[in-house]
Amino acid sequence: MAPKESVATREAYGRTLVTLGRENPNIVVLDADLSKSTMTIYFAREFPQRFFDCGIAEQNMIGIAAGLAASGKIAFASTFAVFATGRVFDQLRMAVSQPRLNVKVVATHGGISVGEDGLSHHAIEDVALACSLPGFNVIVPADGEETSQAIRAIAATPGPFYVRLGRPKVPRVVPEGYRFELGRAALLREGRDVTVIANGMLVAAAMDAADSLAKQGVDCRVLNMATVKPLDVEAVTRAAAETGAIVTAEEHLEHGGLGARVAQAVVAHQPVPVSFVAIKDMYARSGTPDELLRRYGLTAAEIEKAVKAAIARKKS
Repeated sequence: MAPKESVATREAYGRTLVTLGRENPNIVVLDADLSKSTMTIYFAREFPQRFFDCGIAEQNMIGIAAGLAASGKIAFASTFAVFATGRVFDQLRMAVSQPRLNVKVVATHGGISVGEDGLSHHAIEDVALACSLPGFNVIVPADGEETSQAIRAIAATPGPFYVRLGRPKVPRVVPEGYRFELGRAALLREGRDVTVIANGMLVAAAMDAADSLAKQGVDCRVLNMATVKPLDVEAVTRAAAETGAIVTAEEHLEHGGLGARVAQAVVAHQPVPVSFVAIKDMYARSGTPDELLRRYGLTAAEIEKAVKAAIARKKS
């Protein structure tokens, strides 16, 4: 079988924005002096009158986006994930979350796969921060196709969104005919022994782990949980009831992200053993993406270990 084409989720975002811009004149795009990296440059070139480079002033960018949304525009605001939540949290809270405005914050360069940019640019707290904002929807797509569909969905859905994208190219993991649905998990692989719930670039690692585990006699279900908020509680509860153990995998701190939200659902509805593949309570060093993913345990091999530990707890 030929390998599936790899594309950066930020690239898919930039291309999709242009298509949406042609379809809807109410879409406006803002950036904070990083449009060549966030790929909003494509929109800027085709629609210069609807693109606003706010310079290195992310707080102002969010305020401007809120004003445009209040005037009836669909405002997409982009910068690196480390700035899109931490630097502008007060503006997101006051200007977007509280009035529930139609601002779409689409952040690129999430997680530690930013690599050599170093820990100052590693966004590992962003999903937790975004989830803490009332009214915000939070999405972490797994590949370019899912990104494109998610961006279309948020453009058509009123209200504030945070979408976290990555820097490196990632392989396609969603199947042909896939349809993104806000708040719904996608079943990528059936299984009865354990369920791995992943998002972002860890979905591909989860699928690799499931393939390896199958050779060892472990039947592993894989759920792509692109929407972290609102979480698909029904899918989590069903997985817990049918497989009896859950492992979450994400390129984020262990606390406050996908794992924390899944654990809340499990405790409330169907208590079973849960293991977490995520960044522990620390910041990462600088290095290549592959080096960092290995060093901090965000690999298929680590997912395998977590699966075996969860199953062992199920049997004890």
